[in-house]
Amino acid sequence: MENTWTPEPCLKPHRKCCGYKAFWFAGVLLIFQHVAFTQHLHNFYPDTLNKKRLTGLIITETIAYSATMAGLYQLWYKNYPSSSFHFINDNQEWLLMDKAGHATTAYYLGRINYNALRWAGVKDKKAVWYGGASGLLFVTTIEVFDGFSKEWGASTGDIIANTSGALLFVSQQLLWKDQRFTLKYSFHPSEYADYNPELLGKNTLQQAIKDYNGQTFWLSANIKSFIRRDSRFPSWLNIAFGYGAEGMTGAGSNPVSIDGTPIPPSERYRQFYLSPDIDLTRIKVKSNFLKVVFTLIGFIKIPLPTLEYNKENNFVFHWVYF
Repeated sequence: MENTWTPEPCLKPHRKCCGYKAFWFAGVLLIFQHVAFTQHLHNFYPDTLNKKRLTGLIITETIAYSATMAGLYQLWYKNYPSSSFHFINDNQEWLLMDKAGHATTAYYLGRINYNALRWAGVKDKKAVWYGGASGLLFVTTIEVFDGFSKEWGASTGDIIANTSGALLFVSQQLLWKDQRFTLKYSFHPSEYADYNPELLGKNTLQQAIKDYNGQTFWLSANIKSFIRRDSRFPSWLNIAFGYGAEGMTGAGSNPVSIDGTPIPPSERYRQFYLSPDIDLTRIKVKSNFLKVVFTLIGFIKIPLPTLEYNKENNFVFHWVYF
């Protein structure tokens, strides 16, 4: 009998595993980016609470949160049977690349909300906790929806990743009042998306969200933050540690064929990277336009020479790695 496979390899049905959360997260990030970079336009945080700004911020976030969650429920959950709240363990899927994405999203939501609250004049410590908590609330609500859906279930791994991302922001802000470590993202097209475009994306934009083979998540450390303040070392130069994975044409395992079309076998393996990086938000420029642009794209790892290690090829040097 022919060994065929239909593209539903996840513990959650495939369309929920294939980036819909990433699409949703991207939309949320875009909604709040305008308040994230208002700090640059004004170039200061007010010393006292600006009630007008805070009221507008609360109204905007409440409307955005309610509309997003209501829309998500109508689009993804309404037509599926519900159940009592339950958990699933999907940590064997995608070699944990999806968890790295969750942590990165939670980190930036907390950071964005913090900046917005400080722009409204909220005291620093309160802004840290409220910002981190509100960002975590957004991503955790998705897991609550999953947990009450019979088709899926709340992912313990997702919850741990979400919490870790939020805590990375909160802990640094409380300890240093600075983000010395930031999470970043990079992407390059992979050959594996061609074998399973329904799951991994049919075009470059979809693949940038769905295809974990081409994604890399980075922990970027600012070197100047750990040396003397009077040092002339560039404040924008970072060292980044990356994590990726390759060889994945399915979530938990690779299919032999899809709809009768054979797929070449591939070894699933993890990748580890070391590379210099540029923190665009630390580059001092006078142009407000450039400050806004640098803030908007600051989560992207700048392509630079990179050393990779993986079990298949051992050490590999890339002159420029995306």
